[in-house]
Amino acid sequence: MSEHPAPSSAARELVAGAYDTHVHVAPDVMERRIDDLSLAARFAAVGLAGFVLKSHYVTTAERASVVRAAAPGVDALGAITLNGSMGGMNPAAVEIAGRLGARVVWMPTVDSRNQRSSTATDLPGSKPAMWGALQADLHAQGIVPDVVEVVGADGLVLDQVRKVLRVIARHDMVLATGHLSAPEILAVVRAAKQEGVRRVVVTHPEFTSQRLSVAQQQELAAAGALLERCFTTPFTGKVSWEDLFANIRAVGVTHSVLSSDLGQPFNPPVEDGLALFADRLLAAGFAAEEIRTMAVANSRFLAAAPAPA
Repeated sequence: MSEHPAPSSAARELVAGAYDTHVHVAPDVMERRIDDLSLAARFAAVGLAGFVLKSHYVTTAERASVVRAAAPGVDALGAITLNGSMGGMNPAAVEIAGRLGARVVWMPTVDSRNQRSSTATDLPGSKPAMWGALQADLHAQGIVPDVVEVVGADGLVLDQVRKVLRVIARHDMVLATGHLSAPEILAVVRAAKQEGVRRVVVTHPEFTSQRLSVAQQQELAAAGALLERCFTTPFTGKVSWEDLFANIRAVGVTHSVLSSDLGQPFNPPVEDGLALFADRLLAAGFAAEEIRTMAVANSRFLAAAPAPA
């Protein structure tokens, strides 16, 4: 593992009490930097409240409950992503995940039509996503799940998606938009609000296969969604830091939530992600209270956790 910068003590204090709502850690189907139990100990040591276990392929609600029991000071939260390995747009899988305490439901990522058909390219020198190699291996073996559709030819959200949204609303889970396209995201977010979903986050709008415009981000914010700003997106070169900061300012800090999207072996330690992000934001001129809003207040809203004492 390569050397990485260490967060400042001021940044550590700014993000104390935050949840990292997007981490990729072991056990997983690809190599990860750290496992979930070890991460819980590190989060406790640096004053972070908890994390959401993201997997593109399996539900993590049971894992999270084991971590909470083994490390009661850290609130590990489970999730489900509606790719082919979970049966796609599967309300039964979401219902079971909800009953197990899952907090976040991601719309399809690797099996979304947008991701499968995206021709967008990363910026020169950026690091590719680790799931790309796994997807290529599965496809080479002829294991190609059906594309998980969310809208019909008319652009309207499918009935099966609405069934999933109603389950999310009933369990007060978070809808995350995954790797959908901008028109799909707008349609799903509107439908989610119609179905009573209270917590909506637009997954890394600066990521290669999303790249939502400022106008689109502002429209989603006006619809009540939070825009997720992932540390790895600029850190791995998929967007410039300057463009990310400009988007935050244009949309507003109250509509942004910070996460790390860390866990890859070549990237910084997961427990450093939010604080490293805070250092970058401080250097760019963001106020401490603005960073607290994005890192702590908004992540705790998604986690359904009370405001820190």
